[in-house]
Amino acid sequence: MLGPVILAASRSDRMRRLISAAPVTKQVVDRFIPGETVDEIVPIIRDLTDRGLELTMDVVGEDITTPGQAEAARDAYLRLVDRLKELDLGTRAEMSVKLSMFGQALPGGHELALANVRPVVEAAGAIGTTVTLDAEDHTTLDSMFAIHEELRKDFPQTGCVIQAYLFRTENDARRLAESGSRVRLVKGAYKEPAEVAYQQKHEIDKAYVRILKVLMEGEGYPMIGSHDPRLISIAQELAHQAGRKLDEYEFQMLYGIRGDEHLRLAAEGHRMRVYTAYGTDWYGYFMRRLAEKPANLRFFVRSMISKG
Repeated sequence: MLGPVILAASRSDRMRRLISAAPVTKQVVDRFIPGETVDEIVPIIRDLTDRGLELTMDVVGEDITTPGQAEAARDAYLRLVDRLKELDLGTRAEMSVKLSMFGQALPGGHELALANVRPVVEAAGAIGTTVTLDAEDHTTLDSMFAIHEELRKDFPQTGCVIQAYLFRTENDARRLAESGSRVRLVKGAYKEPAEVAYQQKHEIDKAYVRILKVLMEGEGYPMIGSHDPRLISIAQELAHQAGRKLDEYEFQMLYGIRGDEHLRLAAEGHRMRVYTAYGTDWYGYFMRRLAEKPANLRFFVRSMISKG
C-alpha cells in the first residue's frame, strides 16, 4: 500500500525539499491549493459560489513550533473572516481549522489552542458563518473534542470532524449526533497504528457506512466527506430512509477532485460544499491528498514525467 509510504514522506524534511524543488510541483499543487493569499482565493470563492456550490476554507499549515506562529495562524484566519464579511456569503462560506495550527502540540497546548481558536469562532459567528474543527491523528482527538464542547457552549453551530478508520469513532458519532450538532465524517488521512484503526479499505468503508447511519438517524446535521461514488449513493439512500430533506445534510469534497460531481450534486438540489485550502505551507496537506487516493498520485507522477 502506497498510502502509508506517502504519509511517512510527508514528515520527511528531505522529501519536502526534493518535492518542493521539482519544477512541476507548483503546477500540480495548484490543482489542490489554488492560491497562497486570501486575495488570490477571493476569485475562487466567487466562482464556486456563482456555480451554486458552498465552501469551507482552510489556511494550510501544521508545523507550528512557537506560540508566535500559532498567533500568526489565528491572525491569518481573522483576515479571512474580514474578506468573507465583504463577500456577504453567510454560511455558504465557512472555515475549517486544524488545532495543531493554533498551538495544540506546544506546552500547555490545549489551553493555547482554545485561546487562539476562540477569536476566530467569535469572528465567524459575527458575520453569520461558522467553523469546523478538523480531526488530526488519534493522539489529539480528546483535546479536539473537549475544545469543540467548550466552544459549542457559546457557539453551538461549531462543527467537528470524525474519522471512520478509528475504532473509537462509532461511539463518538453516537455522542455527537445530537440536536444542533454539525459533524463531518471522513475516512481518515493519517497513518494510524493497527491498535487504534482499521487498516484495510473494505473495513474502513464498512465502518464509514455504519457511522453514517448513526449520524443520519441522529438529530444533528451530517456532513458527508467523501469522493467515493458508492458511498455517496449509500449516503443518499440513508438520508432517504431517515426522512431527511435535502437541506438537512450536505456533501463535502476537496477542491480539485471530481469537480463535475460537485456540480452534479448541486444541480440535483443537494448542498455541496467544496473544501478549499490556500496558503504557502502546503506540503503536508498536498502529501495527504496524494496518499488518500491512488489517482491523485498517478496524476502527480504523469505530470512529472510529461514535464521531465
